[in-house]
Amino acid sequence: MPGPLEGVVVVDLSRVVAGPQATMALADLGARVIKVERPGTGDETRGWGPPFVDGVSTYYLSVNRNKESIELDLKADAGRAVLERLVRRADVLVENFRTGVMDRLGLGTARLRELNPRLVVLSITGFGHDGPEGGRPGYDAIVQAEAGIMAVTGPPGAPSKVGLSIADILAAHNGVAGVLAALYERERTGRGTVVRTSLLASVVAAHMFQGTRWTVAKDDPEPVGNDHPSLAPYGTFACADGALQIGVANQDLWRRFAPLVGLDPGDPRYATIPDRTERRAELAADIERALAAGTRAEWLARLAEAGVPAGTIRTVGEVYEWAQTRSQGLVVEVEHPDLGRVELPGPPLRFDGAPPRAHTAPPRLGEHGDAIMAWLDEPDERDGDH
Repeated sequence: MPGPLEGVVVVDLSRVVAGPQATMALADLGARVIKVERPGTGDETRGWGPPFVDGVSTYYLSVNRNKESIELDLKADAGRAVLERLVRRADVLVENFRTGVMDRLGLGTARLRELNPRLVVLSITGFGHDGPEGGRPGYDAIVQAEAGIMAVTGPPGAPSKVGLSIADILAAHNGVAGVLAALYERERTGRGTVVRTSLLASVVAAHMFQGTRWTVAKDDPEPVGNDHPSLAPYGTFACADGALQIGVANQDLWRRFAPLVGLDPGDPRYATIPDRTERRAELAADIERALAAGTRAEWLARLAEAGVPAGTIRTVGEVYEWAQTRSQGLVVEVEHPDLGRVELPGPPLRFDGAPPRAHTAPPRLGEHGDAIMAWLDEPDERDGDH
């Protein structure tokens, strides 16, 4: 079954994570994504590891499924000429170069509009395209530090980064939302536009309650480990054989949870959310005294019966073996030319009535160059141009 973006052609000039994650999401939705790579080396993540399997970087595999690859030297006239041909045929172009690189390549906004007025451009940077630090380079870990993620993550006194490339991923998904909105707008206006986002913008936009703690209350958040800064009990608690994550986020849940651990819901020490948050350490000690009498499985069953949200703490490997993960289509199988049948993390969206899509493996470097060049020589069915 074709995806909802069938017929949309995306030229992907991006590398590393934010851009490739965005173009993979567009590919998952049915777009044709042509990944333009540096001759000989390609996307930097092809060399990122360990782990490598038979010389293939598992990092690269994570954000490049369902794409085609062509090698072009964009510093050479011949490479830029092919890219211009691709731009003329494309609906979307995605790049995550530093500010000014596209202009130096002779493919600034004005030139792109001249080549293809209907083109939607997604441009992702680290810290924004303008402002006092516009154009500053920024990998995910740098932006996690600069944009406040590390300030609210980890145990008290030990700011930590998230174990995923979360700034990149947020920027990618914000970029995809912008592209989809621009394609919809193009249906009315007939013209494309430039969508701009950054890792900084995407993280700050995701601050949510941590942001308003400062902007409204002038309370500068600090790390609280696995606890929640505004709720209790809400975090990690030890049982006889390990830990559980438990979330008691309202008074109704508290009234159901407290008796399970031998507490009176009306105990004045813990009667309200602010009371419990203020005494979180004392409350946690009371809860863990009760939890110590049972195993994780026993407590999960009791909590589930009472309707209290709780879960075990899984390893990444356990997540991918979990029947619920697989039931949601979150693991896909592809045929890789070097590795054979391999499993990859799958897309997060499903559409009612549509069967699961077949997926293709992340491409070898330049794997589709001849096919792409042959396609460029075919007439463009949309306007009759060659």
